Amino acid sequence: MARLDSAIISIVEVFMEYADDEGKKGQLNKEELKRVLEKEIQNPELKDKISAGDIEEAMELLDKNHDGEVNFREFCKCVCVLAKCYYQSKRGKGGKKSKGKEDQED
Repeated sequence: MARLDSAIISIVEVFMEYADDEGKKGQLNKEELKRVLEKEIQNPELKDKISAGDIEEAMELLDKNHDGEVNFREFCKCVCVLAKCYYQSKRGKGGKKSKGKEDQED
């Protein structure tokens, strides 16, 4: 299987596995989101940057409709933010928030 195929399938399968644990089916509550981030992220470059406060903040930012649950679309936004952080760390950006000329090319 191609790497991008594998990544897409993994994202969907991880979401479905955790979203069907408790609460609404097809949604992640705060505890489920916390379990996803704790168990499914093992890369030290990402794991070391996620704290309990970050999970609270992520839930607030992701839960656009304020129902206390994260749907698949909201979860994908979370994954994209983590991917961007990892990308920036690989490019030596260190998570800078400036919008310099180099950042605009991303």
